Parts: sequence; C-alpha cells; structure tokens
Amino acid sequence: MWNPYSVIENILMTEKSMEIKEVNKYIFKVSRAASKIDIARAVEKIYSVKVKDVNVLNRKGKPKRMGRKSSKQGHTASTKRAVVTLSEGNIEVL
Repeated sequence: MWNPYSVIENILMTEKSMEIKEVNKYIFKVSRAASKIDIARAVEKIYSVKVKDVNVLNRKGKPKRMGRKSSKQGHTASTKRAVVTLSEGNIEVL
C-alpha cells in the first residue's frame, strides 16, 4: 500500500518559503525516491488541495570537517526538495 507520509518528510519553513507562500507555492522535504507524480498525489491527499505544478531540487550534501584539527572529512546528507504550486486553496501551517 502506498503511504503519502513516506513521500513527504516535512514542510520547510524558511524566509524564502514564507515569501513564495504569497503566490501559492510551498517547499517540502521529500523522499529521495519520490517522483513528481508521487509528490503531487501525496500533497493532495495529506492537505486536501489541488496541485498545479511540482518542481524538484536534488541537493548534494556538503563536506564537513570532523573535529578542529582533524583531517578527516564527513559530509551532510543529500536531500531532495519539492516546490509545489497549488492551483487553489492554501495549506494551514502552524
């Protein structure tokens, strides 16, 4: 069974996302395996709105140093974000 909550991890609340909310666009952190169609269906099911368009951004993790003087390097996790445009309605965010 397909679970919409496994596709949408969370909604991102940043300054940029608050600005584009004015034009009915919302930014979500989504599963790396999710397609645009999966994302649109999940948003429609969870929030009971009509999705007009979905744009996807794959963000590569950044290298980070492990410790002050250590030459070891790690990296942050790679993420996938979706910018979802709604045709009508709004998403209630607390």
